[in-house]
Amino acid sequence: MNSSKNTIFWAVVACLLWSTAYPGIKIGLEYTTPLHFAGVRFILSGLMILPFTISLPKYFAMVKNNARVFFLVTLFQSVINYILFYIGMDLVPGAIGAIIVGSQPLFVAVIAAMMMHENSLSRQKIVIIAIGIAGVVLVSLGRQGLKLGTAAELLGVFLILGANVASGIANVYVSKAGNSVNPFVLSSFSLFVGGAIIYLIAIPIEGTLMVPMTAGFKDYWIALGWLSFMSAFAFSVWYLLLQRPGVRVADLNFWKFIIPVVGAILSWLMVPDEKPQWLTILGMVTITLSLILFYRCSHTKQSC
Repeated sequence: MNSSKNTIFWAVVACLLWSTAYPGIKIGLEYTTPLHFAGVRFILSGLMILPFTISLPKYFAMVKNNARVFFLVTLFQSVINYILFYIGMDLVPGAIGAIIVGSQPLFVAVIAAMMMHENSLSRQKIVIIAIGIAGVVLVSLGRQGLKLGTAAELLGVFLILGANVASGIANVYVSKAGNSVNPFVLSSFSLFVGGAIIYLIAIPIEGTLMVPMTAGFKDYWIALGWLSFMSAFAFSVWYLLLQRPGVRVADLNFWKFIIPVVGAILSWLMVPDEKPQWLTILGMVTITLSLILFYRCSHTKQSC
């Protein structure tokens, strides 16, 4: 079960699930505020994973014995990353946000190279990542075009960049934890505690949580339920893969280039005003090319 193909399969599954987040977030934010929505979402995600972990005494003992890892992953992945991400995405146009989020594999590769010597960043890998980012830019240009000018939008760009950095740091710490930490316990704890912290931070900033009971309020609960399940499943799988022997943090994160492609396809299917554009299709082809090159590079004897 630890084979390379098995790892790629589950990495793709996690990325496919993450690609469904944007429509759900857009629906949820029609009824509530960003930090409240994120907090409730991750609290529910952590609770969903809890029955599939270990007994509570062993659970808390593992947290206590590995407090540094749990604290750092919770801080960087669940708190800093998602506070910056939700606020940043609320400030910038969708296309700009998609490009910055889509560049995450580059940030992770650089951070992993700095924090883990075995994740060196070769010239071939830099070129392949650049091709993937070019594809993300084309996909975003084809869908919405680029518009950026106000100070608030510029702030949003830096916030999302900060979220990318925080997520990369968290990925490295999960990988370094190895077999000493159960990935399901780690994902359950970090999501629940991180969600609770975000929710508490939201109260003085956004006020108390109020979900209007309008005619479409069921859409809010459907979006919240799906996003909570998606996070619970995807993060548990991702943490498990990061801890597998021989799996490099940068290589695993490269598969996240799938997310903007699937996100665009879902928008065509679900959003009435969105239609395929030639730039978007060209971007998808470019991203696919980068994935093929990456796969071939990773399965040859040459250094990549």
